Amino acid sequence: MDGLFTNLLIFITVLLQLFSPSVVAVDTIAANQVIKDGETIVSAGEMYEMGFFSPDNSNDRYLGIWYKKMATGTVVWVANRDLPISNTSGTFKVTGDGRLLISCCGDSVIWSSSSSAFVRYINPVAQLLDTGNFVVKDGNSTDETNFIWQSFDYPGDTLLPGMKLGKDLVTGINRNLTSWKSRNDPSVGRYVNYVDTNGYPQVFIRGQGLHKHIRYGPWNGVRFSGLPNEMPNPIYSVDFVVNRKEVYYKSELKSSAVQMMRLMWDGSMVILRWNNRSGEWIVFSNSLLDMCNGYGLCGPYGSCDLSKTPTCTCMDGFEPKHPDEWNMADWSGGCQLKVPLDCDVKEGFWKIRGMKFPDTRKSWYNKSMTLGECEMACRNNCSCTAYANLDIRRGGSGCLLWFGGLMDLKVCEESQDLYVRMPASLLKDDGLMASQSRITKMMLVLTITLSISLVLLGISLVAYVRYKKKKRANARGRGRRIHALDKKYPDENDDLELNFISLSKVVKATNNFSIDNKLGEGGFGPVYKGVLENGQEIAVKKLSETSQQGYEEFYNEVVCVARLQHRNLVKLLGYCMDEDERILIYEYLPNKSLDLYLFDETKSSMLEWPLRLDIIRGIAKGVLYLHQDSRHRIIHRDLKASNILLDGDMNPKISDFGLAREFGGDQITDKTKKVVGTYGYISPEYAIHGRFSVKSDVFSFGVLVLEMVSGKKNRGYSHEDGNDSLLGHAWRLYREGKCVELMSPCLRNSCIVSEVERTIHVGLLCVQNLAPDRPTMSSVVRMLSSEGALPPPKQPAFFVGESSTNPQPSSGGIDKATITILDVR
Repeated sequence: MDGLFTNLLIFITVLLQLFSPSVVAVDTIAANQVIKDGETIVSAGEMYEMGFFSPDNSNDRYLGIWYKKMATGTVVWVANRDLPISNTSGTFKVTGDGRLLISCCGDSVIWSSSSSAFVRYINPVAQLLDTGNFVVKDGNSTDETNFIWQSFDYPGDTLLPGMKLGKDLVTGINRNLTSWKSRNDPSVGRYVNYVDTNGYPQVFIRGQGLHKHIRYGPWNGVRFSGLPNEMPNPIYSVDFVVNRKEVYYKSELKSSAVQMMRLMWDGSMVILRWNNRSGEWIVFSNSLLDMCNGYGLCGPYGSCDLSKTPTCTCMDGFEPKHPDEWNMADWSGGCQLKVPLDCDVKEGFWKIRGMKFPDTRKSWYNKSMTLGECEMACRNNCSCTAYANLDIRRGGSGCLLWFGGLMDLKVCEESQDLYVRMPASLLKDDGLMASQSRITKMMLVLTITLSISLVLLGISLVAYVRYKKKKRANARGRGRRIHALDKKYPDENDDLELNFISLSKVVKATNNFSIDNKLGEGGFGPVYKGVLENGQEIAVKKLSETSQQGYEEFYNEVVCVARLQHRNLVKLLGYCMDEDERILIYEYLPNKSLDLYLFDETKSSMLEWPLRLDIIRGIAKGVLYLHQDSRHRIIHRDLKASNILLDGDMNPKISDFGLAREFGGDQITDKTKKVVGTYGYISPEYAIHGRFSVKSDVFSFGVLVLEMVSGKKNRGYSHEDGNDSLLGHAWRLYREGKCVELMSPCLRNSCIVSEVERTIHVGLLCVQNLAPDRPTMSSVVRMLSSEGALPPPKQPAFFVGESSTNPQPSSGGIDKATITILDVR
């Protein structure tokens, strides 16, 4: 009997273990299978575990992934970083459309992932892999690498082996590391580790407010310039891939070692390796241990060397730009040549060895050129300040050219050769003279070759020129180029610095308008990225055959932008007209348009509140310049998020002047029978009566301000009660004293509440229904930059009252004689 009781007790114990809620004993969960707080899933090899956890000294609960077999409890990924759960009621599951949902307190969704592609009628399953990657895939598919979603695409502060750091140029996914806020707070911190693709790609660590914190030199085929050579490395291998589809850094383990890279809360990047014997992480590398890793410590042309006192010195041939500051250990001003460069005077190149390569954001590169061809390319361009091989393997290959001052130099052993442009009077090195002799011989050979070629091509060239002249004479409208400006601005055409760029150069710069170079498409037509022969990056806007715009809009934009010069307006570099082709060439702004960040859940967190406020103020200053400070008063008429471009430092620049109109100095308003613009941004008096003025732009700016604060589009916005527009919702919250609730949740940890409330107040003043009530842009700039009292706003346009079901302008009767059709752009 005792034996029977014992066996029964063992059987019950086994059943309890099997059905224990503490662990889901699989690595895979099915669609809509709910995992509760206290339950976990474990990868097949038991390397990683996933579930809810609390950091030390905290009761907040987060969904995360951590090491299980060894380094137990070390968290490597967190889902709801900024949205912790305050109790243990949290659950997570994968929905039928492949999204990961975190809920608590019933069915309240706390956090959700976004699928990389929406797939219908799939059998989604989620799996925790032994790489630490949590993936969602189609259970019916045999392709084990085709994921609907994966945690590796959305890193936290940790880069695991096999995980990519960089950009997917096809899907637009940015894989960046973001530090924790503190040692025990997983919320988004101050530092971001990312791959910068301006010029030749390189890796940065950026501090709060886009301050460059640390830069790893450009990849030289083996390692980042400036880092020690670890090859051959028996523990792990590294790779840096740059092609048309993606740019990324990745490491792979070659042994059974456990290793990871982590961006610490203090901004240091460390390589951690697990030591089984001691049972702890060993810091293998720490970027902050070398003060020379700090970005730009010694300024342009200054080199950092920890073995010297002072740490910063000027390179040979250079001297401190600001001697007094330099002697007080303020080296940020950098150095300058003792003899300025002059392209009309003989110049050469000084070969420097043992130097971390300078910042490549203002660089140009070619993977197929030889070093000799690279030297010629730099020599023939007066703006080129240095050159080098791109890849050090197999004796060196490729070409990397720098333009502008050489920033962030550091003395480093085992680095490749860098050739710096110098006046001939400062060149004394024998190697430099040998380089000059070699170039002289090359020039002689080229001169003879070119002379023979010119004789052979002479007849063909003459024939070609005659043919082109005849073709230009016969083509209708060709003679108009922009010399037709004389008809509209006869007194000012001489002041316009319009750079005509030939179609052949545009075609070459964009690789024949390659789809790989396409940046996007607007109402005017497609926009392509290009690189001119001098290495300058450009954005090429090509008039589409299907566009509702035409020569007048093209002509209008060239005239407007050519006469406008302001740091918050996009710069027009040139234009091209060739038969039916109408092309505008602008400066290239690497961060593209504001809407790509503002309305994207995965990118909006990059726009912290201080940056958003800076962007709002920059746009305001740009509009003020158009309305008041430029020589010709300009009404933009199409201010919106997609027409605000962002440069490399996220400074806003207003673009797209195709619909702009010029006002006379004393002109207040104008009227049109064709209302053009974008729904959601157009003022009521313009939409209904066709009347536009500077106050029309003020209204559009106000809409943009409220969108910046809320992260929501005004067009198509619907509040939960089904009535309010974004403007109406903001107005209701203001009247209830709760306007801060309009703020996007991702701004919670970076905002100053008083600034947010004041910005919303200014936005509501700008969208008031009647144009005379709205402030001028000069008042707006002043209100955004000061702390004085603000007048109370009146009811906004397009506000839904309590008895209304459809949003309507609250202005008076409609002038039926001027009713127009709104062009949607």
